Amino acid sequence: MATQQAPDSFVRSGVGPGGRILGLVALLMLALSLLLWSPAAWGAVSDPVVLQRGAKLFNNHCAGCHINGGNVLRRNKTLRRQDLLREGINGPADVARIAAAGKGQMSGYAKVLGEGGADAVGAWVWKQAEQGWPRR
Repeated sequence: MATQQAPDSFVRSGVGPGGRILGLVALLMLALSLLLWSPAAWGAVSDPVVLQRGAKLFNNHCAGCHINGGNVLRRNKTLRRQDLLREGINGPADVARIAAAGKGQMSGYAKVLGEGGADAVGAWVWKQAEQGWPRR
């Protein structure tokens, strides 16, 4: 019984056709993940223009109830990191979602924050929470 042999190129490289396909798939997955996984997805927004806009929007629309990251209506629902994490809020995208749609007694502010405003507020609030809400 004769055995089939792989083409010379596979024999010389030491990698079979299955190994090459897996390698190509892995390379494509890596390239795709680098394209789709932006710093915003990691929660690390550091664009000063976005943060400045977020600060301005927060001061105009949110600071009345959330002075220095607190909460004048419900003391345990602050914007401090430990309280956010306890509530399942794990990054700027979660903060932005709540700023836009609201939660509990808080109404949503999507319209007044404008396009991209909730994301800017989320980025700024999360940065403040990570820094312990430093007083300015």
